[in-house]
Amino acid sequence: MFPGYPIEDYLRHQSEIDAALKTMLTKGSYILGGEVSAFEEEFAAFTGARHCIGVANGTDAIEVILRAMDIGKGCKVAVPSHTAVASASAVGRAGAETVFVDIDAETFTMCPDSLAALLESENGEGVRAVLAVHIYGHPAHWSRLQEVADTYGVLLLEDCAQAHGAMVNGQMAGSLGVAAAFSFYPTKNLGAIGDGGAITTNDDALAERVRCIRQYGWRKRYISDCEGVNSRLDEMQAAILRVKLRTLTDQLSARRALASRYAAGLAGNGFVQAPISRSGVDHAYHLYVIKSPHRDALMAELLGKEIPVALHYPAAIHQQPGYAHLIPVSAPLSATEKVVRDILSLPLHPYLSTDAVDFVCESIRSFVP
Repeated sequence: MFPGYPIEDYLRHQSEIDAALKTMLTKGSYILGGEVSAFEEEFAAFTGARHCIGVANGTDAIEVILRAMDIGKGCKVAVPSHTAVASASAVGRAGAETVFVDIDAETFTMCPDSLAALLESENGEGVRAVLAVHIYGHPAHWSRLQEVADTYGVLLLEDCAQAHGAMVNGQMAGSLGVAAAFSFYPTKNLGAIGDGGAITTNDDALAERVRCIRQYGWRKRYISDCEGVNSRLDEMQAAILRVKLRTLTDQLSARRALASRYAAGLAGNGFVQAPISRSGVDHAYHLYVIKSPHRDALMAELLGKEIPVALHYPAAIHQQPGYAHLIPVSAPLSATEKVVRDILSLPLHPYLSTDAVDFVCESIRSFVP
């Protein structure tokens, strides 16, 4: 009833992927060759951004953006604490300091009021950029965040690791801010068979600097114009992503249809709250995350029925030992801490059947705290 993902995604694309890899291998160009160039062009067109630059993974994508904007030592970056730890890890790797911002408890995305309060406080001194995470595939409150960013003169960046195909008023995530970071980790809506990432931007000069930094700072081979890194999207992964990109729109439709079925099946249940989408938003449903005050008991019940539920995430970043030292310089995080206790991810991917969704809903409806 619950086929594995992402293996099912490979099996559905197997013949095309195998053929694409064979073609790529026989060309003999394995680093930043034709497959990467073609994918960059195709993914830029998908997002509506002018430029796409492939990198090794989503964490590198954030780091390279910050490096390209000279946001490093002595600078701060505002990040929601309710996200994958990679968002904060990348900031530290760029040499900057993370300051955490609270979230909106309904959509799980960065709270504009919390951001404004942080920037108004003494902890906001030195904040150069805001990394707005489109968590679970729901875009951040972009217009309000942009107002706050403009008011305080900071850059607004997108973390699109979970938001392939999400939209705000018809505009694709990845084309909203100064630059955006994407991950192609295998479980993403558009997933490689291994690691991969990309940066999108409409800024020509920034795109050129990103291309330079991702490969040792080279503009001319073996001559580093700036201090760069080695973060290149692999030709094999690019070939795989090109195949999967062709069906991404259909897969997004399947995700949204299953999410609607979940919402209908869970309607009126007093023990759970289904995901809420802000007006004007097209949710990409990378994950389908409910809330319940009885989360742990409900999770145990569903796992007992072999329903593959999970926690994304079991702890906010500031609650983890490696980042607890940042609490004193961050905003109050009360909504984040409440949400972390209540969230539960239900199974959702394009190959899940409606019968499976119905079974999950029936199991939740029969749950007695």
